[in-house]
Amino acid sequence: MTPNPFNKKKEGERIALLGAFCLFLSTVEYLIPKPAPFMRLGIANLPLMLALDILSFRSFLLLSCIKILGQALITGTLFSYIFIFSLAGTMFSALSMYGARKLLKSKRIGFIGLGVLGALVSNITQLALASLFIFGRSARYIAPPFLVMGLVSGAVMGFFCEYFTRRSLWYAGEIKAREGTEKGKG
Repeated sequence: MTPNPFNKKKEGERIALLGAFCLFLSTVEYLIPKPAPFMRLGIANLPLMLALDILSFRSFLLLSCIKILGQALITGTLFSYIFIFSLAGTMFSALSMYGARKLLKSKRIGFIGLGVLGALVSNITQLALASLFIFGRSARYIAPPFLVMGLVSGAVMGFFCEYFTRRSLWYAGEIKAREGTEKGKG
């Protein structure tokens, strides 16, 4: 069966829209004062969470890379260790959320659970890197507030996604289009 070019075009449009949201939210997040330079709320991850059900795995990975590179360009951290932390944290977080969403499809893990999972995986990854390359064993002192902040912000981001997806006509249309594409393949 030949691939439908409309579906590829639609997927590209989804990536462009969600990528633009990632860049916009990265800019907003950059403007919000932080209690510590490395602590972020994670609002730029909202488009990644929304993409879980409407993008293919390949497109989801591309969106994750757009988010990582865009955030590094916006914050001016592209050629710093912070970029490595962001790259590792975002990729492990994105992969864990995608895996949990697909593996637990029958039990339907909600966005709040995914937000908490993603935040904690990102934070644990970044703490491991901080321990390995920068702080050594002293990283354990920043771990509790870092993990609590991730837990809270992940739950809030998940709640927002849950609220948005239940009320958004755009999102409902994207889900229907995605399901129609998958039925056409099978």
